[in-house]
Amino acid sequence: MKLLYSTLNLFNLLILIGFFTPFLALAAEADVTKKSNDIVKMDRIIAVVDQSVITEQELADRIKTVSAQLEKSGTELPPQNILEKQILERLIADNLQLQLAAQTGLKVDDTQLDKTIERIAAQNKLSPEEFKAALEKEGISIRKFREDIRNEITIARLREREVDNRLNVSEGEVDNYLTTQANRGEEQDEFEVSHILIRTPEDSTPEDLQKAKIKTEDALKQLADGTSFEQVSAAFSDAPNALEGGALGWKKGDQLPALFLDTLKSLQVGQVSKPIRSPNGFHVLKLTNRRGAISSTVINQTHARHILIKLSEVVSEKDAKRKIDDIKERIDNGTKFEEMARQYSEDGSANNGGDLGWINPGDTVPPFERAMDALTPGTISEPVLSPFGWHIIQVLERRQQDMTKEAARLKARQEIRARKSEEAYQDWIRELRDRAFVELRLEDKF
Repeated sequence: MKLLYSTLNLFNLLILIGFFTPFLALAAEADVTKKSNDIVKMDRIIAVVDQSVITEQELADRIKTVSAQLEKSGTELPPQNILEKQILERLIADNLQLQLAAQTGLKVDDTQLDKTIERIAAQNKLSPEEFKAALEKEGISIRKFREDIRNEITIARLREREVDNRLNVSEGEVDNYLTTQANRGEEQDEFEVSHILIRTPEDSTPEDLQKAKIKTEDALKQLADGTSFEQVSAAFSDAPNALEGGALGWKKGDQLPALFLDTLKSLQVGQVSKPIRSPNGFHVLKLTNRRGAISSTVINQTHARHILIKLSEVVSEKDAKRKIDDIKERIDNGTKFEEMARQYSEDGSANNGGDLGWINPGDTVPPFERAMDALTPGTISEPVLSPFGWHIIQVLERRQQDMTKEAARLKARQEIRARKSEEAYQDWIRELRDRAFVELRLEDKF
């Protein structure tokens, strides 16, 4: 069974600098020293979330972080009450996910956390000590930074377990996707899109629809008056990325709902759509950019096999390393690779002697792929650490392969999966929220 990169896609994105860098100067407040005769305001609970609570200080800290982020990006802040409401809802969602992770034994241990922070430091071209000093210089508590990163990784892994790993894309869905694409008789363009969602309840009353319609019209009026899309998104949108300006990034045509795609095709770059009605509510789209699809047909493939010793709550990185070193020594002394794989490997490929078949670029996680690419056919790697555990890799052969049909099916599967994943995750968050006991104690402010 291949170590598909897509199964760890979200976790890998979390440790990329593109995600973390904007938060390095924002993540936590500086410690404030108060004189003994100062009046210190007591913290108070503003929300009860099942077995946990959210305090006023937590909300204030997150508002400070998000406000600094928006100001740094040049986005005007929404009204304070709207900002507080959106951030509180995000804190509630995060809190529920972290509670579920704890209840089901999902943890990120200190060793894994240390390695993640080392990667962040390396991406910033800093040593761990220099990185810590840079945080302190910005007034950021390393303890709070570590806690925030641990929570982000935990939530990402929970999403992977509860949502992404349960998604299934059937061959029939792929066939339908490709048939639809062929019937259009055109290359699929890519669209850079931003989005505002004015959500309506599932069982909307006429009054609910009228309120949502008025709110949508107010948002459009502000856009027409020259307010930036990012600011209007932050102030009006009910989408999870509202405070990030509603940016969806680059999307293939078939990654978008049909009613979005039809609308975007009629827009010029920079234009904003009229309201689009869907079962979720009213949508407003902005076409930021557009480009033609790019495809490639010939790729370099590697035929490889491996032995994997996994990390777990009971198997530390040190213990796994000791075991993989023993296996490597036995292979170096003449024991056949495939025999050791069948006996010791903890991957689904063990029964096949660790054979992973032909691997395309991007099929495996980056540490594995880098080590594999550095090998010449017939050679065996030293132990390699990946998020899965410790590996020994052997490259058997390489080839160039025309993968036009296969690549088309793979791309179709990935795009269908990406679309289904986001929809499923938002549905899951709503269900989690609906099942939870949540008591708000700042309702008078909202």
